[in-house]
Amino acid sequence: MDPRVAVVGATGAVGRMMVRVLHERNFPMSTLKLLASKRSAGTDIYFKTGRQMEKFTVEVLSENSLKDCDIALFSAGSQVSKTAAPLAISEGCYVVDNSSAWRMDPGVPLIVPEVNPSDIAKYWEHGKTGLIANPNCSTIQMVVALSPIHKEVGIKRIVVSTYQSVSGTGQKGVDELEKQMESWHIAHSILLSKAVKFWYMENSIRAEDKVYPYPILSNCIPHIDEFLPDGYTKEEMKMINETRKILSEPKMAITATCVRVPVFYGHAESVNFQTERSISTKDLRDLLSASAGVTVMDDPAETKYPTQMQARYKDEVFVGRIRKDRSAKNSFNMWVVADNLRKGAATNAVQIAELLLKEHL
Repeated sequence: MDPRVAVVGATGAVGRMMVRVLHERNFPMSTLKLLASKRSAGTDIYFKTGRQMEKFTVEVLSENSLKDCDIALFSAGSQVSKTAAPLAISEGCYVVDNSSAWRMDPGVPLIVPEVNPSDIAKYWEHGKTGLIANPNCSTIQMVVALSPIHKEVGIKRIVVSTYQSVSGTGQKGVDELEKQMESWHIAHSILLSKAVKFWYMENSIRAEDKVYPYPILSNCIPHIDEFLPDGYTKEEMKMINETRKILSEPKMAITATCVRVPVFYGHAESVNFQTERSISTKDLRDLLSASAGVTVMDDPAETKYPTQMQARYKDEVFVGRIRKDRSAKNSFNMWVVADNLRKGAATNAVQIAELLLKEHL
């Protein structure tokens, strides 16, 4: 019998994408239950099943919602996951959690299917059986690109700078950028002097600063999540700690700077890494081209390299600008791009569910 599946947080940007990816990948389901808060209950979500459009009505998440489910994909925030995931597991339901609640729990596997699928059994042998954490979006795309290199020649140090889209903040980030764009267009339509236009534009855009501490339109904000006492942000430490856990390298030297940019969808990363053993740029490019989940787009002469627009609605991790770093031995630079709502969240979660279906259900 096909599994009974639930999506918790189904009305959010990632939750909706989870439902979409489940259908796109023809995930076998006997039933699909969509769950969210009271505020979103009653919302109808339509998706194509076969040749017909099917309507799913969102229900309120309660203590009993997951009693009759086999797999639940969570994307409702850490507090909901901390409360509802253990209840679901106690009822025999497998949970794939997209929040940060369980990622660094030493008893919970943190999984990217192309990288460390065997960690599920390894962690569950002595940990919290039934629960799998989905990594941070920016971590996922980086480890998909770096894992084959680490396996081949070893990686001793990583320096990453991210260029993360507003959809990483959820629908509220997308809405804020859209509102600021509208204000900008209104300001430019005013038939007054340039000075007045500029004054109006600045003040009308700042009036929309509700999600970010500064306007995101025409701006880059080097601040994602909360600042920690040492000056790093939580997002930066997520990348550092999660990468170490996924690659099973607890002492790997990693540093990160995470930046929010005025792009709607897709995250890009400038990744500098130093390898333990020597490898040529050609062999590195060939290695990545043969790696699962990676698409190499790297031809500078033809201006061929990945961008966020090119990655939209795709599940691969795109890599380009592969070149030697001339400042340090065995060091390289590359540009890594992915759709943060798909491979960075929903698709990775569904791929984990596919592993569960194959090995545990």
